[in-house]
Formats: sequence, C-alpha cells, structure tokens
Amino acid sequence: MANKQHLALLKRGAVRWIEWRNLHPNIEPDLSEANLAEANLRGANLGRSNLCKIDLFKAKLIAANLAEANLSLANLAGAQLLETNLVKANLTGTNLREADLRKADLSGANLIGADISDANLQQADLGDANLIGAVLFRAKLTGGNLNNANLSQANLTQAELIEAHLYGANFSQANLTEAHLNAAYLFRANLSFAQARGADFRWTNLGKADLSGANLTGANLRGANLAGANLNGANLTGAVMPDGSIFRS
Repeated sequence: MANKQHLALLKRGAVRWIEWRNLHPNIEPDLSEANLAEANLRGANLGRSNLCKIDLFKAKLIAANLAEANLSLANLAGAQLLETNLVKANLTGTNLREADLRKADLSGANLIGADISDANLQQADLGDANLIGAVLFRAKLTGGNLNNANLSQANLTQAELIEAHLYGANFSQANLTEAHLNAAYLFRANLSFAQARGADFRWTNLGKADLSGANLTGANLRGANLAGANLNGANLTGAVMPDGSIFRS
C-alpha cells in the first residue's frame, strides 16, 4: 500500500513534490497500489519509486522521470508517456494498452509479460529491453530502437516495425504474423522458429540473421538482404523472394 505521506505530497502539486525529493534524495517514494487515474503528473520525478500495482489509467506523464521505478503489474492503459524516462524501469506484467510512448526511453527496461497492445512507441528507445512473452499486438514501433532487445515468445502480430533498428534482437519463437518490417535493420537478429506468416520484410536487412525453423509462409521478402542468413528448416512456401519470384515448395 502507498505511503500516505508520500501520496499526500504528490497530490499537493509538482513544485512541492520536487522540493521534497530534492531535500530527501535517498528516500524511495512508495506509491504502490495508489489510484492516480487521469492524474496530471507531467514532468514529475518518480525515479526509483515503488509504483507496483498503481493505477495510472490515462494519466499524463509526459516527460516524467520513471527511471528504475517499480511499475510491475501497474495499470498504464491509455497513459500519455511521451518522451518519458523509463530507463531500467520494472514493467513486468504492466498494462500499457493504447499508451502513448512516442520517443520514450525504455532502454534496459524489464517488460516481461507486459501488455503493450495498440500502444504507440514510434521512435522509442527499447535497446537492451527485456520483452520476453510481451504482447505487442498492433503496436506501433516505427523508427524505434530495439537493438539487442529480447522479444522471444512475444506476440507482435500486425505490429508496425517499419525502419526499426533491430540489430541483434532476439525474436526466437515470437509471433510476427502479418507484422510490418519494411526497411527494418535486422542484421544478426535471431528469428529462429518465429511465426512470420504473411509478414512484410520488403527491403529489410536480414544479413546474417538466424531464420532457422521460422515459418515465413506467404511472407514478402522482396528486396531484402539475406546475405549470410541461416534459413535451415525455414518454411518459405508462397513467400516472395528478394528477386520478386514466388517460392514453391
């Protein structure tokens, strides 16, 4: 449960909260399980706070500092998190459905099992983030940085990863059905045993990528770079190959 003093201070406004945090830099605020739905916390310093199971439904957290905060099992559905600092934040099992995370910094964040469906993460930084088993159904990640991110077993059905940076990313056993990866950079990425039926890989760089055992049925690989890629055991039935030809089994 939330510390009543900490919650009261936050509700007194941004200026009072900033003053208190500056005076007590070593105190980690406890706002766990608090109801702050639709609250205006623009620019708030909540770094290293305990926000476990907090309700921030449709809250305004634009440019807020949530670095290293514990947001596990929190409700951030529909929240405004534009340019928010979530570096190394714990977002395990967090509800981020339809959240606006454009240009947010989630580098090194733990998003295991998080629901990020229909969220907007355009140009967000998810480098080295842990997204094992996360749900990113129809998520918008255009132009995002997911270099070395772990997305194994994640659900990226119909996700938009156009021009995303995915160097060394782990998509092992992930669901990329009908995902849009046009012109994405997947050099040395791991897509082993991924489900990528009907996925759009046009002009994607898949150089030295591991596609072993992947299901690429009906995928569009026109113009893609497959130099050095591992396609052992991959199912390419009906796929459009880099030269525009249709692969026949």
